[in-house]
Amino acid sequence: MADPKGFLNHGREVAKSRPVDVRLKDWNEVYVPGSLLPIISKQASRCMDCGIPFCHNGCPLGNLIPEWNDFAYREDWSAASERLHATNNFPEFTGRLCPAPCESACVLGINQPPVTIKNVEVSIIDKAWDSGDVEPQAPERLSGKTVAVIGSGPAGLAAAQQLTRAGHTVAVYERADRVGGLLRYGIPEFKMEKRHINRRIEQMRAEGTRFRTGIEIGRDLKATDLKKRYDAVVIAAGATTARDLPVPGRELKGIHQAMEYLPLANKVQEGDYVAPPISAEGKHVIVIGGGDTGADCVGTAHRQGAASVTQLEIMPRPGEDRAPHQPWPTFPMLYKVTSAHEEGGERVYSVSTTHFEGDEDGNVQWLHLTEVEFIEGKLTPKPGTERKIPAQLVTLAMGFTGTDRENGLVEQFGLELDERGNIARDADFQTNVPGVFVAGDAGRGQSLIVWAIAEGRSAARGCDRFLTGASELPAPIRPTDRSLMV
Repeated sequence: MADPKGFLNHGREVAKSRPVDVRLKDWNEVYVPGSLLPIISKQASRCMDCGIPFCHNGCPLGNLIPEWNDFAYREDWSAASERLHATNNFPEFTGRLCPAPCESACVLGINQPPVTIKNVEVSIIDKAWDSGDVEPQAPERLSGKTVAVIGSGPAGLAAAQQLTRAGHTVAVYERADRVGGLLRYGIPEFKMEKRHINRRIEQMRAEGTRFRTGIEIGRDLKATDLKKRYDAVVIAAGATTARDLPVPGRELKGIHQAMEYLPLANKVQEGDYVAPPISAEGKHVIVIGGGDTGADCVGTAHRQGAASVTQLEIMPRPGEDRAPHQPWPTFPMLYKVTSAHEEGGERVYSVSTTHFEGDEDGNVQWLHLTEVEFIEGKLTPKPGTERKIPAQLVTLAMGFTGTDRENGLVEQFGLELDERGNIARDADFQTNVPGVFVAGDAGRGQSLIVWAIAEGRSAARGCDRFLTGASELPAPIRPTDRSLMV
């Protein structure tokens, strides 16, 4: 145990954010660089090394949290990094982007603020990179087997790295022009600077993983031809089919899916554009959807100089404390203020869009909405609450409904889908087609980055077992498992 009295002697402290007026002038990460290291040892000491560490259960990766908390408390950063990497290929991603279900399951959180697990995690990995503890781990020998991984998001990268380290020759196919999937183009720079992806890619290249960008399987290369080239295939193409809003006026110019809007802002940071083709500058911006993707749109609009930003959510505002039906250690639905919300804008709950109104040139100008309430378990409009608000740019951030069905990948492989429309798989993450595996959102449905990495690792083990008849890779989670956070 790090410090038997740590949780008594020290309160919870989190990373400090840069002032709003400063960070809105750039696209760098919102946190003050280096602000965690002076406090992280004390924060790690608050971990009680519980006899039953429920944080393990809250984390889909099964991270060895009490162990690396102890090492962080003792400032043994090399040992902490080793323990952290034992279950997580990319802790610098999860340490910045994961909503930390582990903290919701922290035993200390029963009656006190939980341990800052996420901040400890990111401190360990940042220190490891700075000190040179993160090195390529090339396999000692090659198996002679080849694997194609479709998609370079967190699930695909995790599967590729595990399979490469197991000795297989792995090629990752990415339809975008750069590696990273939604990590690259869906996550704004102010949440995670892309240098973190770049150095992981270089590590993977040094280990032997190959990357093929600008190739969409199903369109540029038939799935059947890909399967002939490789001994096995892992599909990690994500759930990229966005949920739409079929209301009158949807066809007006200025209404875009979030994943049409966010990637262009990221491409500016990559140097592809001087200014984004879709910009919020000087416009009244409406973001429909109250989740993390919606918050990303809010923060992006702020940095582009929006005249106003309003975020709409059809559900009621969550409470600030656990609801009775979401007891510890489940992942509660709580009112959350992200860094983007700290920067301004208005959040409106329990409203539904009825239609859009445009000008004579076909540009959206107004959004008409009505308040809604639950009546007999169904969201129902409240009479007399209709109103309109100015809208010159609208982003739809209402989630995703499944993997892309338009590129032919599913049909060309002959894959079966489950009752939710995801690619069906067995306990080894293998589809109905022998040698074809699926991981991440393509098989699970829209979920968290930590689940994507966990599934990538698990699919890699199933694939390795298929190729070799056995596997020394870590035992997988099961596709039917549901964490307490779900």
